[in-house]
Amino acid sequence: MIILGVDPGTLVTGYGVIEQRNGKSRVLAYDVVKNRSTRSMPLRLKTIYSTLCTVIERYHPDEFAIETAFYGRNAQSALKIGHARGVSILAAVNSEIPTAEYSPREVKKAVVGNGAASKEQVQAMVRLLLDIAPSRNKSRLFDATDALAVALCHLQRRGSVAASSRKRARRIGNNAWKAFVAKHPERVIKQP
Repeated sequence: MIILGVDPGTLVTGYGVIEQRNGKSRVLAYDVVKNRSTRSMPLRLKTIYSTLCTVIERYHPDEFAIETAFYGRNAQSALKIGHARGVSILAAVNSEIPTAEYSPREVKKAVVGNGAASKEQVQAMVRLLLDIAPSRNKSRLFDATDALAVALCHLQRRGSVAASSRKRARRIGNNAWKAFVAKHPERVIKQP
């Protein structure tokens, strides 16, 4: 299973690609798409879209996860993030990759255990979980490690959904078997 996680922004969009195999997760790639503030919005969006398409072509992710827009005090910022989210999701959908969205609080809770964790805490936990060596330029890679956190959150949520589905299937299977035995006792062979 290969997951592409994205932390969207029009100036800096982080992305991270992780692979889970035999219950272990490892990083395949992580970086940022950096745009100058002097570039027009359409050109920034094109750069984000093109870069993510290249990442998708190279790593062939099975699933895509992205952080939802956070609306703080500035509605304009939320709208701009919405643009970055849109082109990011479009890159995944054009490649027919299933997508999932997670709030910043969900991501932090899944990775750190605290929905109000700082960027430093998220980065430290991502490094620990994925065995990533410390970088000299920590602040530049916050967006990249946030994207890896989104991918890890998706794996965790996906795993818990799969586990609950397995439990439900066993429960349904057991109940179905009990119902069958009750309805057809003559068809059950008893052990001597």
